Amino acid sequence: MEPILLSLLTFISTILGGVFGIRNRDRLHYVMSFTAGVLLGVSFFDILPESISIITENKFDVTPFTIMIVLGFLIFHVLEKSVAIHHAHEEEYADHKHPTVGLVGASGLSFHSFLDGIGIGLGFQVSTHVGLLISLAVIAHDFSDGLNTVTIMLTHKNKASKVYKMLLLDAITPILGVLSTFLFKIPQNILVMYLGFFIGFLLYIGASDLLPEAHSKHSSWKMLGLTILGAAFIFTVTRFT
Repeated sequence: MEPILLSLLTFISTILGGVFGIRNRDRLHYVMSFTAGVLLGVSFFDILPESISIITENKFDVTPFTIMIVLGFLIFHVLEKSVAIHHAHEEEYADHKHPTVGLVGASGLSFHSFLDGIGIGLGFQVSTHVGLLISLAVIAHDFSDGLNTVTIMLTHKNKASKVYKMLLLDAITPILGVLSTFLFKIPQNILVMYLGFFIGFLLYIGASDLLPEAHSKHSSWKMLGLTILGAAFIFTVTRFT
């Protein structure tokens, strides 16, 4: 029941992120800075040590694991930047932003959220401890996900009804991702490769998505401190739980 209950929290976090994005867009940079530190901490202080433990105990080759980290980073980089390239193309050849671009971007975020749900479910297959920490990272990230969904839809002049529908889709997909993991159990050698992929995904979201967006207009020592605080928070949690 834990992964299902936590997936419901991701639903709430996404919805709150969308609402917060509409009402308090100027303050989101603080949340993004802390969240980036959380994602960094979860990657290096929890998932990576757990993965190394599985690799060592089963005497697996570490190379596929490291390849998956790189693939996790690059695949989401390609997905996100392909939307950005298309966006740039639209602005170059059209006077107005196109609603379809907003839908493509929001759909990509929903796909990310589905993988977030899978990450929670598979985390609990490793251990309750790993599942809880992955859930914490996902819940924190999904707040920004909800904001980003609303922002990209509104930027490309989508109607309010479509904005709310895509926000709802983005909020539901983590639940669907968690439920999908009840249909299968992954062998240890495949699971550790997925954990590597998830590390790459978290690193991309934190370092290439949240931090640049947070510091694009509001860079300050306070925001740097919040990122360090987020990483220190996860370090503390992993050492005392």
